[in-house]
Amino acid sequence: MPNYYEEISQNVITGQLDRVKQLTQQAIGAGNNPVEIINQGLIPGMSVVGARFKAGQMYVPEVLMSARAMNAGMDLVKPLILSEDIPSAGKVVLGTVKGDLHDIGKNLVGMMLESAGFTVINVGVDAGPEKFLQSIKEHQPGVIGMSALLTTTMLAMKDTIELLKEEGLRDKVKVMIGGAPISQDFADEIGADGFAPDAGSAADLCKKLLA
Repeated sequence: MPNYYEEISQNVITGQLDRVKQLTQQAIGAGNNPVEIINQGLIPGMSVVGARFKAGQMYVPEVLMSARAMNAGMDLVKPLILSEDIPSAGKVVLGTVKGDLHDIGKNLVGMMLESAGFTVINVGVDAGPEKFLQSIKEHQPGVIGMSALLTTTMLAMKDTIELLKEEGLRDKVKVMIGGAPISQDFADEIGADGFAPDAGSAADLCKKLLA
């Protein structure tokens, strides 16, 4: 049986969407285990992309191409798997805070988290404290991630943390924040549990917060 996994990984890294689809389909047709296709083909490719992005060897457009290629493969494999066969590393609610409509960074973080095995609930952009609160009550995540690209919207992160305290939920969920104007000092100041400077670091931070 030809080994498709290495080739799938390589094509994820180079962002070849059609080729990833073709190889994934061939691997399924040859009777490969769907969970193995994910864990030994699609995810290792995206892990390399994450490491290169973190090291400044790959840039956002390339990472997005790789992520789309990986997701195209995932879409073929997921229907063949009973959800309980894929252990989740944990649940994360992600959103861009109120007043801010930037989502490329947040979506990159979501893709990196998914490729690291997390279940991601994306609440979108312009998400107010109530939206995060509602999502926490509904999905009971281990972590919420808030993103802001504008200095004027940074304080919405603090508002969300304050609301969680009022509702008695602050100690039930870890809060991580990120975005261009955000720093570790700001995270400490508003009482967040962690700050990630980029998408690759966000996945590592999530693992640390849930450990």
